[in-house]
Amino acid sequence: MFSPPAKKSGISARRNAFDRREEVSTPLADSRRPLLDSPAVINRPATGTPAPWASRLSVLARIPPAKKSDRGDEADSVQPVYVGEFPQEVRDAQIMSSQNRVPADTSTSGGMDKATSLAWIVCGNKLFIWNHLIASASRKCIILDLDSVTSENGEMGKGCSQNNNWLVCFVNWHSSKKTGSKGTQQSSSTGIVMCNKKTRTVVFWPDIYNANVVPPLSCVASSEFEATYLRQNGQSMLSKQRQNDKFGNNFGKLGSVNSLIASAIPSATHSCIALACSSDGQIWRFLCTPTGIEPNKIEHGMSSTFSPGVDSSQIVTSKGYPRSLIWHTFNHSSNDTTRQFLLLTNHEIQCFTLKLSAEFNVSELWSHEIVGSDGDLGIQKDLAGQKKIWPLDMDIDADGRVITVLVAIFCKDRVTSSSYTEYSLLTMQYKSGVDIAKPLGEIILEKKAPIQVVVPKARVEDEEFLFSMRLKVGGKPAGSAIILSGDGTATVSHYWRSSTKLYQFDLPHDAGKVLDASVFPSLDDSEDGAWVVLTEKAGVWAIPERAVILGGVEPPERSLSRKGSSNDRSLQDERRNFPVAGNIAPRRASSEVWDADDRQRAGLTGVSRRSPQDEESEGLLSQLFHDFLLSGQVDGALDKLKNSRAFEREGETNVFTRISKSIVDTLAKHWTTTRGPEIALSLASAQLVEKQQKHQKFLQFLALSKCHEELCSRQRESMQTIMEHGEKLAGMIQMRELQNTISHESTSGLGSSYGSDAQTSGALWDLIQLVGERARRNTVLLMDRDNAEVFYSKVSDLEEVFRCLERQLEYIISEDMPAPVQFHRVCELSSACVMLFHAAFQYKSEYHLWYPPPEGLTPWYSKTVVWNGLWSVASFMLQLLNETNRLDGSEKFDFYSNLELLSEVLLESYSNAITAKAERKEDPRTLLEEYWTRRDALLDALYNQVKSFVEAKLQDSAEENKEQHNDTLMTLSSKLLSIAKRHEAYRTVWSICCDLDDSELLQNLMHESMGPKGGFSCYVFKQLYESKQLSKLMRLGEEFPDELATFLKLHPDLLWLHEVFLHQFSSASETLHALSLSKDDSAVSIVEGTEATGTRRQLSLASRKHFLNLAKISAMAARDVGYELKVRRIDADLNILQLQEKILTLLPDEEKQSIGEKLLPPIDLIELCLRIQHPELSLRAFDLFLWTSASFLRNNSSLLEDCWRNAANQDNWGELYRRSITEGWSDERTIEELKETVLFQASSKCYGPDAETFDGIGFNEVLPLRLESPDDPDSKYANSSVEAILMQHKDYPEAGKLMLFALMVGSEWGASSAPPSAMDYEGSSSPMK
Repeated sequence: MFSPPAKKSGISARRNAFDRREEVSTPLADSRRPLLDSPAVINRPATGTPAPWASRLSVLARIPPAKKSDRGDEADSVQPVYVGEFPQEVRDAQIMSSQNRVPADTSTSGGMDKATSLAWIVCGNKLFIWNHLIASASRKCIILDLDSVTSENGEMGKGCSQNNNWLVCFVNWHSSKKTGSKGTQQSSSTGIVMCNKKTRTVVFWPDIYNANVVPPLSCVASSEFEATYLRQNGQSMLSKQRQNDKFGNNFGKLGSVNSLIASAIPSATHSCIALACSSDGQIWRFLCTPTGIEPNKIEHGMSSTFSPGVDSSQIVTSKGYPRSLIWHTFNHSSNDTTRQFLLLTNHEIQCFTLKLSAEFNVSELWSHEIVGSDGDLGIQKDLAGQKKIWPLDMDIDADGRVITVLVAIFCKDRVTSSSYTEYSLLTMQYKSGVDIAKPLGEIILEKKAPIQVVVPKARVEDEEFLFSMRLKVGGKPAGSAIILSGDGTATVSHYWRSSTKLYQFDLPHDAGKVLDASVFPSLDDSEDGAWVVLTEKAGVWAIPERAVILGGVEPPERSLSRKGSSNDRSLQDERRNFPVAGNIAPRRASSEVWDADDRQRAGLTGVSRRSPQDEESEGLLSQLFHDFLLSGQVDGALDKLKNSRAFEREGETNVFTRISKSIVDTLAKHWTTTRGPEIALSLASAQLVEKQQKHQKFLQFLALSKCHEELCSRQRESMQTIMEHGEKLAGMIQMRELQNTISHESTSGLGSSYGSDAQTSGALWDLIQLVGERARRNTVLLMDRDNAEVFYSKVSDLEEVFRCLERQLEYIISEDMPAPVQFHRVCELSSACVMLFHAAFQYKSEYHLWYPPPEGLTPWYSKTVVWNGLWSVASFMLQLLNETNRLDGSEKFDFYSNLELLSEVLLESYSNAITAKAERKEDPRTLLEEYWTRRDALLDALYNQVKSFVEAKLQDSAEENKEQHNDTLMTLSSKLLSIAKRHEAYRTVWSICCDLDDSELLQNLMHESMGPKGGFSCYVFKQLYESKQLSKLMRLGEEFPDELATFLKLHPDLLWLHEVFLHQFSSASETLHALSLSKDDSAVSIVEGTEATGTRRQLSLASRKHFLNLAKISAMAARDVGYELKVRRIDADLNILQLQEKILTLLPDEEKQSIGEKLLPPIDLIELCLRIQHPELSLRAFDLFLWTSASFLRNNSSLLEDCWRNAANQDNWGELYRRSITEGWSDERTIEELKETVLFQASSKCYGPDAETFDGIGFNEVLPLRLESPDDPDSKYANSSVEAILMQHKDYPEAGKLMLFALMVGSEWGASSAPPSAMDYEGSSSPMK
């Protein structure tokens, strides 16, 4: 139907059209005969395209021309891609069937299983199974004989041959174990469950890989099925049906089986549960074990399957429901003891849970009506024009949250009275907050989006055709679905920008039907790949994502079947039209208009495509380079390329980069593996050498045409990429040689292969297979190529080697392998990685003049994926270090050498990446931390291994000789020492120097590793400091004064010694003063084991006083300008420390322990003085204000007011006042009594003639002694004086005069004049008046 239009040929495509016609994609062996090689069909050659028919236009047009070109993976094709031939055994069976003249109406069964990547097809009485992802040459086909499955009456085989309509489910018994990459290696044990749709015959093979040893089991339908059916309809029908045909025919009146699913039982060996639903409303459960098959009908929850009022007679002639059974994909693992499955009925979706143990009970979890009166919950029925609604099939996404249902609606237009069918996709999702494992609530599902109409007005099909349609979701483009029809078409539906685009895969009738569809599974649990379809006679084809997006059309016709298709014509018509057709693919007339405007199509689909200007520039560059290869001339090339704007693109889109990439990624034109791996791999070596020569010619072309200068100045990244292509090509050549060497060693017995074939075994070979497999799946145009061929051809994607090592190392080296094999295989991988780096470094050294300025450019071998892959191998080798005792001496050293070389290239990769980040002014801190961590882990492990080597070697010696020990250690650690120096691994360098006890080597290394932060010297000083070798540190520092000064800035407890030694007493005083007041979390590093314990020393109060006294002595020794103020400040800090010591003596033991030796700030000390309520401490609180700065006094005025309130509370002023009245105190007696009060002493201390503060700021400027406006106590100045504070005291109304007198006398006490009398104070204005 919706076959895509043919792609317009570009400039390069037209130029190379002749070459493409001469190429052969995959030559066939002479012994391989095409399927339809008979006199009825002429002109069918024995070689050529892998498709099993002659060069018929309608099929060959679907093999894109770019598929046969050197750049097939980049071709802008909208055609499906032929990716896999049937195994030869299938072809032979098909030929045999055609010769036996099998009836034309005989159906063919086949399918594809995504989980196991196995494809199957039934031909004759044999079931053929193969892995469709493995290349044809290395593919193995399993053949199961259905005739061997006999029933009790010996007639089952006959039934199988007469009714070839099977459903097949694969059961992977070891799905939880990682035995190989998905699809690249077949499972070691897989079973299958088969069910015939018509006869309901059930067959179980416990292990298809040992089918000759483990026989199949069968379930005879004539017993259990008949009995159950007859119990529902009366015994009178039993005798009548048994009088019918002997086998199978008595089930013709029963509904056919619509769906079959199976799941392994975790607690049992080679046992599974299979579920089947039939169109007569029944669901069956089959317990399949190696001893037999036990069928049971599931009764629970089936009452809702049918509409109310349906009697038993209607069940026999049911309308095809339930339609579909699928397993729920939500977080399922092979060890789960329960599984959920979904059931599609004629009006709802039902969800059940199945226990995979004990009684294998089935219980309903929920149901959701999708066809009802509420359109918000699904599809609204009984609308105008609707006649009938058929839910046809459903599927669920990989996350288990979105369910898609294919729906057909029979409608009648009330205006024209014409009937039509509307095909739609209904997408339902779990409501937000619903737990899929344990859903609760009445409504579980909701619409994800409005109903997506696939074909709005399709022709009316019969019900048999509707029920033959199947739906699958999950392929690319994301969100697309594929619809399979019973007459052999596959239509991909993709909803894009509010419209549905359809792409239909439809082959000619002699190519057979589309049997099934699947998707290329992901290799690393990411998104699945493109759609892949299995045909009846034409092998396996893929539908690229690009083909769906660019080739998708809006539905131009009213059908999802082959009726009306351009392929629905006879072979004679095709032959008659062949000479006129040319190279244009057949397609329907209504889709011809889609080819009219190629650029408009790209705009509508939203896919960015290369502009004609880019294609023209690339074509011009290709032509100029081709002329250079022929003539060696480059006349005017630079100007022509400039005029074509070839220098405007940067990076991968640059035309020079694309040409370079096409050179190194050229696919072999005549690659074949039918003659064995030796011939194929030798072809790979020759092809790589040819590519290298051609790439060097390209560099010469760039130099002679002066394009090289233009690229280096304007497009450095593009030129860098071109040179990296040469590096990768050199590395690929070296890898091929390494593989050849390993193969020879394995053949001669020198290696340790973990496989049967030396040429195709070993860790490197497995790595090549995994990388090649990933490239094949990402580019469906390469699916018919061998993995090794793809690997050695896709040179520019060499980073994929490291991506594979990062994500799939467990597939290459599994835990089940013996330890020696693991050692050998990881060393293979390590050697390959190191070899790739060395080849790149050597190439760069040889062609260094060709490279652009490197500032800010990150080499390919310093990208994240590369160092992560290297670290994956290195970390695995670190794990194996603990098991090296299983190896002999030489093997241990070889393993160490491999790890040492791998560590070197890994650290070099990090170093280049960090440098590039710094040059681009990006923040490299995260990368640096990762680099340091991995560097230390690797080098520490390597040095420990070196020391073990030295100990083992000295144990063989009779005498212990220190000189021999040092010589051996120096010899074995010389390479490691060089790596550590290069990457500033100072811990390793220090350990080596200490173990050698070589001070001369230490000093030499300190001179060599001098940096802006002291380099290795500072690290040495730190180690000496932590080991309390302070004298050695200071002596060594004399040789490195600048580095010592840098180090001592971080260690003031040593800095003052150095300053005193240099007679810098003033600086020493400042250092000591700052040291004494430093906080505990940033003071001085402890002298013993700072890094080991991760703690810091807490300076005691005595030590701080000691440092303050030393600071005072140093200041007095310096006698510089202002030293007196320094001494006063030091004395004040000494007083504060002494006060803290006194306060601690008055605190409870528990609080004293919590404070310990911690230095408390002045605020905390003042608050403690106020809280303790001790007269002396209340007075000392004012001293703290005197001993601090003026800013502290200003910023804590409220705290100062609290101190005055506390001072007033320390004496009983009411009692003093009463005594003064009773005893009749004189002025002298009053002053003597008041001198003992805290208020008097505080006033004298803060406001007296001898009061002294720093910075010349007095208490009067912060808190005046008297009210400035005594006549107005409510003014704004009322609370800004000591007098105002005292007025708030409880005794002020009675003893206020006495309190103020004490305050005023205290502020003047100590002056030369006599203190004022009480009479003098009474004459003044006072609140007491």
